[in-house]
Amino acid sequence: MKTKFLLALIATTLVAGTAVAQVKVEDAIKFRQSGYAFMAWNMGRIKANLEGSYNKDEVIKAANAIQAIANSGMGALYVPGSDKGTGWEATRAKPAIFTDKEKVGKVAMAFNKEANEMAKVAATGDEAAVEAQFGKLGGTCKGCHDDFKAKK
Repeated sequence: MKTKFLLALIATTLVAGTAVAQVKVEDAIKFRQSGYAFMAWNMGRIKANLEGSYNKDEVIKAANAIQAIANSGMGALYVPGSDKGTGWEATRAKPAIFTDKEKVGKVAMAFNKEANEMAKVAATGDEAAVEAQFGKLGGTCKGCHDDFKAKK
């Protein structure tokens, strides 16, 4: 039983890895843009709850969505050639995101850490703690945008 499970897991991993490797540049850009747009929408949901009537369940849903995308491996969508091109719109990824691996890694790890913490804090229902964590999470977004995303 364990052997069949392991073989299935290995096969799935190989197929998934191959699928990512074969993604077209335009699709990689679209997938990235979609992921970031979905995260932005969920950040907006949290912000709206902090500025209006606080709904713990809505905040939890939004935080969990951000956490899922943060941990989804979107870095694999920065395929060679996707520094230029069009997905839903022209990519705004700066060239440095493809070359400064050390800084990209630090920024990505900081974002993942804060996204994971946002989901934990949201689950508590403590609005003040959510607000504080939301600021930390937003700071990691800004850090990446400042260094790796071109303005329109």
